[in-house]
Amino acid sequence: MATSFPLERVRNIGFIAHIDAGKTTITERVLYFTGRTYKIGEVDTGTAVMDWMPQERERGITITAAATVCFWRDYHINIIDTPGHVDFTAEVERSLRVLDGGVVIFDAVAGVQPQTETVWRQADRYRVPRICFVNKMDRTGADFFRTVDMIAHRLKARPVPVQIPIGAESAFRGMVDLIEEKAYIYESDDPRPPVEVPIPEDLRETARQWRERLIERVAETDDTLLAKYLEGVPLPKEEIYHALRRATLSYTLVPVLCGSALRNKGIQPLLDAVLAYLPSPLDMPPVQGTDPRTGEKVERLPQADQPLCALAFKVMSDPYIGRLVYFRVYSGVAKSGAVVYNASKGLRERFGRVVRMHAQHREEVDTLEAGHIGAAIGLKNTFTGDTLCDESAPIILEPPRFPEPVLSVSVEPRTKADQEHLDNALRRLSEEDPTFKVRYDPETGETLISGMGELHLEVLVDRMRREFGVQARVGRPKVSYRETISQPVRVEGRFIRQTGGRGQYGHVWLEVEPLPRGSGVQFENRIVGGVVPKEFIPAVEQGVREALENGVLGGYPVVDVKVALVDGSYHPVDSSDMAFKVAGSMAMREALKRGAPVLLEPIMALEVVTPSEYLGDVLADLNARRAQVQSLEGQGDTQIIRALVPLAETFGYATVLRSLTQGRASYSLQFHHYQEAPDAIAQKVLVRA
Repeated sequence: MATSFPLERVRNIGFIAHIDAGKTTITERVLYFTGRTYKIGEVDTGTAVMDWMPQERERGITITAAATVCFWRDYHINIIDTPGHVDFTAEVERSLRVLDGGVVIFDAVAGVQPQTETVWRQADRYRVPRICFVNKMDRTGADFFRTVDMIAHRLKARPVPVQIPIGAESAFRGMVDLIEEKAYIYESDDPRPPVEVPIPEDLRETARQWRERLIERVAETDDTLLAKYLEGVPLPKEEIYHALRRATLSYTLVPVLCGSALRNKGIQPLLDAVLAYLPSPLDMPPVQGTDPRTGEKVERLPQADQPLCALAFKVMSDPYIGRLVYFRVYSGVAKSGAVVYNASKGLRERFGRVVRMHAQHREEVDTLEAGHIGAAIGLKNTFTGDTLCDESAPIILEPPRFPEPVLSVSVEPRTKADQEHLDNALRRLSEEDPTFKVRYDPETGETLISGMGELHLEVLVDRMRREFGVQARVGRPKVSYRETISQPVRVEGRFIRQTGGRGQYGHVWLEVEPLPRGSGVQFENRIVGGVVPKEFIPAVEQGVREALENGVLGGYPVVDVKVALVDGSYHPVDSSDMAFKVAGSMAMREALKRGAPVLLEPIMALEVVTPSEYLGDVLADLNARRAQVQSLEGQGDTQIIRALVPLAETFGYATVLRSLTQGRASYSLQFHHYQEAPDAIAQKVLVRA
């Protein structure tokens, strides 16, 4: 069984990229060439194994991260194929949290695209070593070397090509391996191995220059190699491989390969590069967490004889088997039927069955050892980000962090009978997706669902209809505004109730100040001398945070404030958690009124790629949308516009852009930051609210 593979022969990798760069197409080829599937699935025809949801097959895009297992040259490779659309960025976030290495896919024509920058930053944050694959070398306009330059300049990385292409566009037929000094030619588009040939005469000088550059870059990372290089001693291939592997694992260099997945070119060398340069679980530092009993830092080694430590990173609702929880085992062994401890919730759980996933198919296994990724059936109270461990050695790992949703719509059942089904569907979908939020607005009586964009919400509503049989009416999209204060205030909250029996007494002083954008909400306890007993502090914080859920301007959530509890008083008999919670809430409401509250609107980063002849019309339309153009960049007859634009101004932009450019322009949009809305806009929004 696969678990018998030694850990140094295990790879946990993910394919990450901008939408339509070819991640799923590459994954399908990998599964075919490794013998995992007997037939190549295609995204365009809806037969891709990894795009198994009906919504994915209809739209031709990946929506949910799909996991699978394959074997290549006696190595065990766990693969996660992630979405490229910005609306589903949470899937990339949680996948990178548990992966050891990443393969970043680039479109050879478009180069570095906006979502590529986002996933690159996510991989930086989780310290994931990566290699690059320049795909679609057969397309008109493909340029390998321009893409390598873009990786260096836009991603601030140090790319080192280990291959260069033989030909480009329709003439692309193979690649030169710079380390081995060999050329590989694909004689057709059929899924056959390449033929090894001498380096073509017209490419020898180019290959020599790029090999020299590769050796120079690699030698710079290793003192022993550098000494040999400076002395003019030829470097053995094995030493180049080892040094490049070390440089990749230390995030110093990024190997770059090329190919055309759709034409079945470059997949085998890519698999070899995954084994050669990306880490095994043993190459990664021991996982670190917190002991919930002491608050001290603890770590676990990736060994089967250590106590169990696993991180749940994804929850799926299966209509036939119920909840399916994906997890990565960092230490110990996950056993089918075993009782485990959910340290994040402080509850015992049972692994009903442990399975390996192949897209939506499950393969039951008895055990899953350290370093592997799998899923479990039967975990009722485990959610994304929870740590499962041995109760005698508890540990809590850092959960993945998710962006806040920026778009809301109202949803209501078509009939009274649908209400219960709707509530159940919303609950299960929000369990699966941390960026999908559900809240009830008591003033309007509406149920509001929030997500990362129009496509995100459209897919969720479609899933409610198909998977849960809920027919719901959906309102127009609404922007998720936020509120904050613009000046510091000091406020008092006093809650005193005297009845015949025991009364209620809570009294606090808060100092509230605005924070820079993106800071969130911070609560600080500055009580000295016990004027507010420490057992009541959590109640004060709870009251403050509840008050921040609805601001005083339009009832929007309040962000970017720091709240310090600085003073107060208590009664030895009448004080209680409830009294201090109410006092904290009253003080916070007063602070929001007196702190010069302002409305914040979400600002999106927009990138438009348009033929030059339409540039003037596109810019004029963006100016009318309150956009701030950040840069203009020309590539041949194409112009790339980067701008910041309020989300409220982007509804319907796809249709307008198509009509302005006769359907020849494309755009991508992703959340950038919140900023204060102009007075005129704020007044309009608040009148509607």
